[in-house]
Amino acid sequence: MLGRLDLPDADVRLQPAWLTAADAAMAFATLHRAIDWENHPVRLFGREHAAPRLSRWFGDAGTAYRYSGIVREPSPWLPPLAALRERLSAELDVEFNSVLANLYRDGRDAMGWHADDEPELGSDPVIASLSLGATRRFVVKHRDGTPRLAVELPAGSLLVMQGRTQANYRHALPRTARPVRPRINLTFRNVATRR
Repeated sequence: MLGRLDLPDADVRLQPAWLTAADAAMAFATLHRAIDWENHPVRLFGREHAAPRLSRWFGDAGTAYRYSGIVREPSPWLPPLAALRERLSAELDVEFNSVLANLYRDGRDAMGWHADDEPELGSDPVIASLSLGATRRFVVKHRDGTPRLAVELPAGSLLVMQGRTQANYRHALPRTARPVRPRINLTFRNVATRR
């Protein structure tokens, strides 16, 4: 059961054990091995830098995705990702046509403050974020700076952001100095298709 986080002007829900520990461990091992991870550049202040994580974009035909000034063409669905998509779509009653897989190799890999508010996601996107591997801290803050919330996302946890969340909030996965094992994050979404 998804529990709602206490954030005004947002709809963020968390289910800490959407996958069992055994299923989360199997999914992590399978995807860690099966995904051909890439280090994509990101554009910051007009300059390209290597992203502080590895990633891969998967989706239906026509689901190219633009962010940080880079256009990504989708790779075909891997069977384990397609199975997770089917379960999520059925349980959330939302059609997902793509997923961004991120691999955080250790605590130095991170994701800075951002919102998933690209035009091809629509005005009130549903983002279903599944965590596998190491537990990491996820932080959310209102665009005006307050309120701010931090939650730990363990393996198998599902975080769903919907409604006006992306319009009103930013989120991040900060670096950590403590030793931490690798983590895979899968963010399922529905991208406007290009013909």
